[in-house]
Amino acid sequence: MKHRNFSVENDGFYGAYWKNSTETNAGIIAMVGDDIEDHMAKSFVKWFHRLGLNVMTMSPAKKDYSHHNYPLERIETAMKWLMEQGNLKVGIIGASTTAMVSLAAASRFPDITLTIALSPSDFIWQGFERGNLDDCKEWPVEGESTVSFRGKPLPYMPFAHRHPDYWYSIVEKARVHGDMTYSRHLFDVPEQRGWLKEEHMIEIEKIRGRLVLVGADDDVLWDTVRYIQRMEQRLKKLEHYCSYAAYTYEHGTHFVFPQSALQIMLPVGADRFVNMAFSDAKNFPEECKKTRIDIDEKLKAEIANWKDGKLNK
Repeated sequence: MKHRNFSVENDGFYGAYWKNSTETNAGIIAMVGDDIEDHMAKSFVKWFHRLGLNVMTMSPAKKDYSHHNYPLERIETAMKWLMEQGNLKVGIIGASTTAMVSLAAASRFPDITLTIALSPSDFIWQGFERGNLDDCKEWPVEGESTVSFRGKPLPYMPFAHRHPDYWYSIVEKARVHGDMTYSRHLFDVPEQRGWLKEEHMIEIEKIRGRLVLVGADDDVLWDTVRYIQRMEQRLKKLEHYCSYAAYTYEHGTHFVFPQSALQIMLPVGADRFVNMAFSDAKNFPEECKKTRIDIDEKLKAEIANWKDGKLNK
C-alpha cells in the first residue's frame, strides 16, 4: 500500500498517511501496533479503508513501544495536517496503552469528533520503557509520565513496583495465571494505597462528538471494565460535550479487536492466537469470539454513523 511517512524532525510527529483509493473526507488517527508500519498497523489500515476512511498511523518512535512523556502535540499536528488534506472529519482510535493516550488527546483537541478506546484506562500512568535493562523487557521511568502536553508531563498515578521487581512481578503473575502477560497488580496496588488522585483522571467530559469505550471483564492487564464504568459515572455527573457508548463484555480478554480486523491480521489461526495468549480465551473460546463479532458490528455502525453525521445520543 502506498503511503507517506512523517518524522518528528521534519514534520513534528512520527506517522504514516495511508490515503484511501476511494475519495473520502473522513480520516482517522490509528494508534495500534508497536510501529506505524508493523503488521497490526497495516492490518487496521486495510480494515479502515474498507470502511471508507483515510488513515494516519502513529506511534512514539520507530519500533518502540515505550511511552514516557509522549507529546500530545504530535497528535495535534497530525490532526491539523489531516484537515489540511481535506479530511473534514478526524477521529482517533487507540488500543491498550494508546487507548489512554487517545482519550487524553481527544480531551484536549476538540476537532477530534470520534474517539474509540479499546481496553482503556481512565487515568494517566507513570511512564515506562521497553527494551532490555538488566534482562527486563519493561521498566518504569522515574519522574516521567506516559504523556506530556506543552512541554510538561501530565500528572500521573505512580507505580508501586520499581525496577526490576516491576518486570519480575509481571513474569511471575503471567506464569501463575497462565497468560501471555499479566499486569493488573501494577495498577491495582497503587490505587488500593490511595495514590490515584483526581488530577490523574482524564477529563473525558471535554471530548467532543462521539466517544466509544470497549472492554472485557477478563482483561488481565488492568481492570478496564471498572475504568469504563467509572468514566460513565463521570459523564453522568459532569456537564459533557459528547455522546457516548460503552460496550463491555464478560469475556473478550485484552484483545477486544473487531473480528474481521483480527482476521486481516491473521487470515489463518486468528482465534487460535488469542486462545494461546490468554487463559480466559482458552477456557471460553466461543464466548470471546462472540464478543469480537459483536464489537465488529458495533464499531462498523459507529464509524458509519459518524461519517454520515448520525451521532447516536
